[in-house]
Amino acid sequence: MQHEIFFIMNGFYLCIVAFLIVLAVFDLIVGVSNDAVNFLNSAIGAKVARFRTIVAVAAVGVFAGASMSNGMMDVARHGIMMPAFYSFSDVMCVFLAVMATDVILLNIFNTLGMPTSTTVSMVFELLGGAFAVALVYIIKGATDAEGMPLSLGDLLNTEKALSVIVGIFLSVAIAFVFGAIVQWLARIVFTFTYRVNGTTTSIDTLRSEGKHDMLSSSLKIGIFAGIATTSIIWFLLINGLKNANFMTPELKTLINENTWLILGSGCAFFSFVMTILSALKLPVLKLVVLLGTFALAMAFAGNDLVNFVGVPLTGLDAYMDYSAHGNGDPHSFMMQSLMGSAQTPVLFLVIAGLIMVLSLIFSKKAQNVVKTSVDLSRQDEGDEMFGSSALARVLVRHVQHFSDNVSRYIPRPVKEWVDSRFNAEAAVLPEGAAFDQIRASINLVLAGLLVAFGTSMKLPLSTTYVTFMVAMGTSLADRAWSRESAVFRITGVLSVIGGWFITAGVAFIICFLITNLLVFSSKIAVLFVVIVVAIVALVIGLLLKRGKPTPEDTPTDKLFKQLLAVKDKSVCWTILKQYVSLAAADNVHFASQTYKAVSDAFLQENYRVLRLTTHHIETAHKQLKRQRRREIICLRKIDPLLAIQKNTWYFHVSNNTEQMLYCIKRINDACIEHVGNNFPSLPSALSEHFGRYQQAFLVVMEQTEMLLSRQPLTYEDAAALRAKIEHEQHVFEQYQKQIIQLIQHHDTNIPAATVYLSLIQESQLLMSNLRHILRGMAKFTS
Repeated sequence: MQHEIFFIMNGFYLCIVAFLIVLAVFDLIVGVSNDAVNFLNSAIGAKVARFRTIVAVAAVGVFAGASMSNGMMDVARHGIMMPAFYSFSDVMCVFLAVMATDVILLNIFNTLGMPTSTTVSMVFELLGGAFAVALVYIIKGATDAEGMPLSLGDLLNTEKALSVIVGIFLSVAIAFVFGAIVQWLARIVFTFTYRVNGTTTSIDTLRSEGKHDMLSSSLKIGIFAGIATTSIIWFLLINGLKNANFMTPELKTLINENTWLILGSGCAFFSFVMTILSALKLPVLKLVVLLGTFALAMAFAGNDLVNFVGVPLTGLDAYMDYSAHGNGDPHSFMMQSLMGSAQTPVLFLVIAGLIMVLSLIFSKKAQNVVKTSVDLSRQDEGDEMFGSSALARVLVRHVQHFSDNVSRYIPRPVKEWVDSRFNAEAAVLPEGAAFDQIRASINLVLAGLLVAFGTSMKLPLSTTYVTFMVAMGTSLADRAWSRESAVFRITGVLSVIGGWFITAGVAFIICFLITNLLVFSSKIAVLFVVIVVAIVALVIGLLLKRGKPTPEDTPTDKLFKQLLAVKDKSVCWTILKQYVSLAAADNVHFASQTYKAVSDAFLQENYRVLRLTTHHIETAHKQLKRQRRREIICLRKIDPLLAIQKNTWYFHVSNNTEQMLYCIKRINDACIEHVGNNFPSLPSALSEHFGRYQQAFLVVMEQTEMLLSRQPLTYEDAAALRAKIEHEQHVFEQYQKQIIQLIQHHDTNIPAATVYLSLIQESQLLMSNLRHILRGMAKFTS
């Protein structure tokens, strides 16, 4: 009988181990998507190569790092909990809860395009699960081998958890500050007009640069590239290859004892080589960026692989120990074996590396997360992903006030000289690049050095936190955060940082709850529920990602990207006319659809539609602000005299578009108040009359939309349609007088008639806005 029970329980826990391994595969996929920002953002942002080439370099680094890693850090075995005091059953409950929580959390963050730390999520999941079991042991009065009651300090490695929390603050602050300082110094040395691949990045410099300047530029770039290359190789030795099989203790000791000799010799050698290559007009900075991408990818795979497969493989080790030495009762078999370190079979590492490579190549979520980091560090003005928050506005205001006070004490010649070194307008970036190769190199080198320094000092610096905050610090030092974009960029940074801290709390709480369910309930039933929840979360994330339209799919966004990339002012003006016309047509289309939805909902007393429309109108107002900011940025790219000439008509169109949305909002507010209070409905006679007027109004709205979408828009066509709209406006005006006369009768439903009158009045104003938009667009595009 005992043998049969052991066989049944053995099969049950084998199913749990199999599910853990399946979740590990999904964890590898979503984890690589999240951590891709660590090693891809600099190379992609600087456009050092095609996207496929960058991903290929990173893929080689990921596979090499995964294959040479021992794949098993102690944090998954005894870094958080003390498994010697935990039973096999409770350990498997904790591991199952950890993996389910990890997959759900990472999938949510990747779908939102927000980078987070896989290390922090895993550590706090382990802490939450182990804490749940530890509380049960303490409440039951569990004792150690000497009969002493177990305390929380005996069951949990609280010191490790505290070091991770401290590491979060350290990595965020240190990376940002050092990134800003180092990038400021680098820009002082190189400016935005350094020479790359035999040509300068500034037209003015190209004309004035002589042989002496070219030699000086090659020397500066060569020395910089030499230092960067040495730093990257040192980062590989310290962080990327520290767990490789050939890194014996003797070799590590030899490296540590000759640190400065290795660094000095490497700097001298690589500086000489890079100077020669730069003088031969070879793209040495591209080489540095690609080498840094490879190093970070390799270190990521080598060190963070445990975040994805450490828990499942530890669960497999626990199961193997229970199968070999278990006495049949999983609740009494203690996990003393997990107190020691384990070596992962090479086959598992190779398989994990292949999965990570395939995920990196095919994952669209990885590109989404990278886009967040690149957009927040972009050098030029452009579309901002985030809005404005109160905290960001306060920070910008106080920092600007502090900067103004400090600036008063700096001599004017010094300020003018520093400003001349930060003249970003003189730079010519590759098409589609967010920043230059100097900043990309700084991002990679500094992130690698900080992570390597943290590793040598036993500080748990998160790779995600360091790389992201270094990129933010360098963009701030490069003056990429202007007064016009600073509040949006800071809001984005605060959102990402907030997400990091939320990860820790949510991971702890969810894993704590799931572990309690597994411990106190029927394990088979709860196991089924956990499996279903994890699968549903993955499917929902996939469906939401597919169903959510991306900004790149809209024609206006494609035109905006073309406008940012184009340098020729005449070509820019041609595209700008198309963009403004198409955006105006989209706004008219929204107004037409919303007007019909609101008026129909009022007549049908559909309160739900009116409530939803309120949200849609608020979203449209935010989109209009975003659109106006885009268009003003693009107006700066055309000829200044032409911009002055067309500026009046552009704002004429923009202001009337805004007034059009306000008209829709006033109609909706009146209708939602009437329907929400359950006031008497509109008489059927008036409803029937309005149907004809509504149809006539929607026809002119549709014709306006079609005319704005058509290129080119002639003044004659606009004048003809304006005349038709004016006629319809006059018809509405006559109808309005009839309604006013109707209200004078005592038997008229005053509340409904008043809302109806407001609807007709606002319809007239909408038609007036349409006429002004047509006139302004005809003048703007002519």
